[in-house]
Amino acid sequence: MDMKKKDLLLYVSAAMLVLFAVLGFTGLINWWVLPRGSETNMGFLVSLRHFMRDIHEWAGLFFMILAGVHLWLHKDYIVNNWNRYFGKKS
Repeated sequence: MDMKKKDLLLYVSAAMLVLFAVLGFTGLINWWVLPRGSETNMGFLVSLRHFMRDIHEWAGLFFMILAGVHLWLHKDYIVNNWNRYFGKKS
């Protein structure tokens, strides 16, 4: 693996780690802390819940894109192992 690909893989993996932490944080905050939309007497917290949900959805989208890039960077490894275990037997 050349250095450029190795560096790119490091950056993609680090970004995925950060996005995974954001997904976990926003998901837990929305689930355990912030009130549901039906409790209208807490206007700011309901607005914060919707904002956190938007952050959660965008982080999830970017995480899935980076997961695809991560798999693409490992395509040689995946193909080699696929052929090794499921390829033609000689």
